[in-house]
Amino acid sequence: MNARKVHRLCSGGSALRRSSLRTVVVMGLVCLLSACAPKPLQPTAERTAFWQGRLAVRILSEPVQYNAVAFELQGSAHQGTLTLLTPLGSTAAALRWSPGQAELQTQGQVQQFDSLQALLVQAVGTELPVAALFAWLAGENAAAPGWQADLQALPEGRLTARRASPAPVVELRVALEP
Repeated sequence: MNARKVHRLCSGGSALRRSSLRTVVVMGLVCLLSACAPKPLQPTAERTAFWQGRLAVRILSEPVQYNAVAFELQGSAHQGTLTLLTPLGSTAAALRWSPGQAELQTQGQVQQFDSLQALLVQAVGTELPVAALFAWLAGENAAAPGWQADLQALPEGRLTARRASPAPVVELRVALEP
């Protein structure tokens, strides 16, 4: 993966309501859950890496929710940044986290949280397997309760993951820029 190339597309909005915030963060979570690298990285406890591309998430709720976004993800499960981009290449939202804190910035507004997990629960309404996410990024088939990642297309820059439980079912797809 060429870390110098930057692909900038996404959807976002101005002052986000809770539902819009969920849409933006769900798009970012897709990135976390399903981003991948064409050549898996060597495993390390504190991996710092960079991924970019397009991702999509489908939540099989009533009504079904679907979002697609361009993203840039840098860091590790313990400390990093996730940037969601507009179709014109500007930043729609930025998530930043480090031990004991996380923040979501959208259109100049910043919301603070005690952890990335707390940010995700507040914004999306469910817990997500953050540590497993970064393992999947590195090509490691890490276990996460309720989730199953398909790493077979990882060498081609594609990854899918599915959460079967708890409901609702969540499907994630990522395509990386070469």
